[in-house]
Amino acid sequence: MIDVRAATPDDAPDLAELRWEFRSGRVPAVEPHDRFIERCTEWMRRELAAHSWRAWVAVSDGGIVGQIWLDTVPKVPNPVAERECHAYVSNLYVRPAARGGVGTRLLQTALAWATANGVDRIVLWPTEASVALYARHGFTRAGDVMELTC
Repeated sequence: MIDVRAATPDDAPDLAELRWEFRSGRVPAVEPHDRFIERCTEWMRRELAAHSWRAWVAVSDGGIVGQIWLDTVPKVPNPVAERECHAYVSNLYVRPAARGGVGTRLLQTALAWATANGVDRIVLWPTEASVALYARHGFTRAGDVMELTC
């Protein structure tokens, strides 16, 4: 059975390992594993403690097998009927052995939080493999968003 819950700062070491798996599994790492895990754990622990970022984890048999992260960006106040916050979803990853609906549950949890907390729009950069998942939840690739890569 898989449980989904909010991540805590104590989860940071496990979340950093998942981040390593996700990113270094797609592109060769340029940073040694142990150095990355230390740096990422510190960052994740700090962000989760400060509630700057929110994250949810999927837990199976006492171990974390998946995660999703969400950051909010406040908009400048406006006088019209428009929500005043955007969200950025990142790092949705589930270990291959645990896949089969777990990513959907993590995404639904993050989307429910966004809806309940006044988010206007959610942006993300999907992998090719995840496009269908996001499309099933109403995300589109076309739209009025412009991007500049620095």
